[in-house]
Amino acid sequence: QVQLVESGGGLVQPGGSLRLSCAASGFTFSRYGMSWYRQAPGAERELVASITSTGTGGSTNYADSVKGRFTISRDNAKNTVYLQLNSLQPEDTAVYYCHVAFWGKWGQGTQVTVSS
Repeated sequence: QVQLVESGGGLVQPGGSLRLSCAASGFTFSRYGMSWYRQAPGAERELVASITSTGTGGSTNYADSVKGRFTISRDNAKNTVYLQLNSLQPEDTAVYYCHVAFWGKWGQGTQVTVSS
């Protein structure tokens, strides 16, 4: 069955960095677009970044709020999608979720807290 398992969250000071990982299984990873969402307390879940399948060029897209600070990438050999978070700010605090739209699956989420 399709599974997504995120890791890499934690507590970081403003200006710091984290790298989130999402390990996928149960489907041919390289064939599908992947995305990262986040949900802050009391807010709706929002799209942070997406990357298309390798066959369609692996194009990336970002929310305006994270452009220039976050980078999404994929390693098809490891069935893993990454989200590099740089220059983190308190407003980036949220649970970050990995998502594969074609299969309608979400990971369990990983908490990112940005605080001094």
